[in-house]
Amino acid sequence: MNLKLPFFLLFLLSTFATAQETISITGSKPYPATENFLFMCERYALTGEAYIQLAKTDKGGILKLTISTKNDSMKISGGVYVYLADGDVIACVDRNLNETTDGKTTTYYTFTPSEMSRLKKTNIQSIRFNVTGDLSKFGNLNGNYTAVNKKNYFSTTYGETIKTFDTAKQISVL
Repeated sequence: MNLKLPFFLLFLLSTFATAQETISITGSKPYPATENFLFMCERYALTGEAYIQLAKTDKGGILKLTISTKNDSMKISGGVYVYLADGDVIACVDRNLNETTDGKTTTYYTFTPSEMSRLKKTNIQSIRFNVTGDLSKFGNLNGNYTAVNKKNYFSTTYGETIKTFDTAKQISVL
């Protein structure tokens, strides 16, 4: 009886330690991924939020970009620019890998191995993307938007809490 509790706790800890996020594009195997970062997107009036997740693949990496939409005709399309904290910019080409479910649209972009190694060394500062869709329906938000690596809209300079996500650290762990 006394040995059951320590083994149970050890089992629980090992389960949590091996639990990891994954990204799976339709028809592909799941890839290890970072947590789902919630970037602030101030100009996107519908929610003001964009979900960013990165995964490591055999051929580089994947960027998963998700936003909420009013209808299924809206999607993220066109090129995406990933701005890094050191001033570099990574341009991603639209490969038309997207899906829309439950009021959210998701688009996937790919990174080369050299781009993934750059992402391991410096944090993502912001991501610039385009939203397109049917303009005939009320409430559509076509346009260009920037998702910024900020945890909160408002903060003070004197606070000691960390205000951005450490994307480089999580990508290097993959």
